[in-house]
Amino acid sequence: MNNSPENIVAEYQAARRFKSSIGKHGLYEQGRINERFFVGDQWHGAAVGGERPLVRHNVIKRIGEYKIAQLIGSSVSVKYTAEGFSETLESKKLTEREMAELAKSKNCIYAPLKSENEISMLVSALNSYKRTTESRVKLSSVIDLALKDAFVKGTGIVYTYFDPDIKTGLYADKPFGKQILGDIVAERIKVEDVYFGDPTLSSVQNQPYIILTEEKSAAYLAAEAARFGAPKSTVNRLIAKGDGKQTVFTKLYKAPLKNGEIKVFATRVTEDTVIRPEFSMGISLYPLSVFVWERRDGCIYGDSEITYIIPNQIAINRMITASTWAAMSAGMPLMVVNGDIVSGEITNDPGQIIKVYGAGEEISSAVRFINPPDYSSGYNQSVNNLIYNTLTQCGANEAALGDLEATNTSAIIELRDAAAGYLLPLKNRFYDFVSDIATVWAEFFFTMYGKRCLKITDKNGVWYFPFDAARYKDLVLSVTATAGEGITRNEKEGIAALSKLLEQGAITPAQFVKRLPTGTVPDADELVEELKREEKKNERL
Repeated sequence: MNNSPENIVAEYQAARRFKSSIGKHGLYEQGRINERFFVGDQWHGAAVGGERPLVRHNVIKRIGEYKIAQLIGSSVSVKYTAEGFSETLESKKLTEREMAELAKSKNCIYAPLKSENEISMLVSALNSYKRTTESRVKLSSVIDLALKDAFVKGTGIVYTYFDPDIKTGLYADKPFGKQILGDIVAERIKVEDVYFGDPTLSSVQNQPYIILTEEKSAAYLAAEAARFGAPKSTVNRLIAKGDGKQTVFTKLYKAPLKNGEIKVFATRVTEDTVIRPEFSMGISLYPLSVFVWERRDGCIYGDSEITYIIPNQIAINRMITASTWAAMSAGMPLMVVNGDIVSGEITNDPGQIIKVYGAGEEISSAVRFINPPDYSSGYNQSVNNLIYNTLTQCGANEAALGDLEATNTSAIIELRDAAAGYLLPLKNRFYDFVSDIATVWAEFFFTMYGKRCLKITDKNGVWYFPFDAARYKDLVLSVTATAGEGITRNEKEGIAALSKLLEQGAITPAQFVKRLPTGTVPDADELVEELKREEKKNERL
């Protein structure tokens, strides 16, 4: 593969031309238009003057924030499981006991596990450590930005990479010995800065290559080039380019190692300089997770529904503005003043005394108001209908948004359930998205972590689990995302009946949890077992 700066720039330019050809305005310009409408800059470029107020009723942002909140608010639980290893209720109990024993150790020094239940313990530790990592990298904020990108521009992307300089607080061999450095970082990366080698393939992992772009200063690039062995002449040439920023191209591609194993390689270049020569990232998956709002047929880049709501938004703004102008004209009509009769200044202030000179007929015609044309009483209803239909067609009806008064609870619940059903395809893509992120993270855990202790936070407190990446390099992990799919009206009625039985003491807490609709409570089986143990303990007391 030709990875010279000239060839990478040529590949980038070809990918950029493809993006510019998508849709009516191209990906870049359409994204800028959609962003303006989302934030509320909805009269941009309209030649309407500035004498009268231009009203905005931002239904686009309302729809976007509602749907993003529905995705983020989903009770998604992403879990690792080990292929080829069964997990029964008894093995789960054994894992809990052994993990509790292991948690009693206070020293974070790697030591191999001595247990036949080792894999089950490892998977449990990785699931907990994944949550620790999510908190460290602030994954919820990263995903929030990616979802907003997806709604506005059609595509949201999370990029994971290994930063070798991150301090982990861990030490090799003994406390306060050699520091263990390096950990993963997850960032939202804009779709404008990602270029897929074959955009007609919808799969990220099947791409021949991926190019990422960013702007860096000459000083930063010179330091990076020197760090990775660039000749002094190259470093000096970069410094000589001044303080202006340059575009850096990071090309990712897959290639076989000598043993035939496929790994992801990368190189970093500017238009004419190699900043970092080709190197293996150590992983076998491209470290990008992509979420598309609406799928395009035969295209990896998604589509935004904003593009197709904009005409409705423009019509709503114009109609409300016209309604506002009409109301202002009726409340403050134009005044016609005969300058030959009225000599003083007219301010239109309430109670103003106007001096006029002339006969009675002349005085009566000295000042008069121009009556505006009659305003149709059905005009406002037309505006409201357009707003309602736009929200409803986008799956954000009044019941879902919480705008309806609770006069008919059953009808409201049915409307909310209908709106939730509209979001199911979007939610399924979101579950795949978060699963992809967890899958990429597992790649880094097994290829880049070496020997270290993983920070675990669970019911045993905060403790450290001994981990050896090489020991588990052949382990195959599966990632499963499960979520509560929402509760229907009948299920809510059933929960209400169960609650009454629990309050009356007719059933136990364990019986209550066991009979809840699937997905209502995460890890329901484990909770039932815990409640049963607590009940037996209370019986003995």
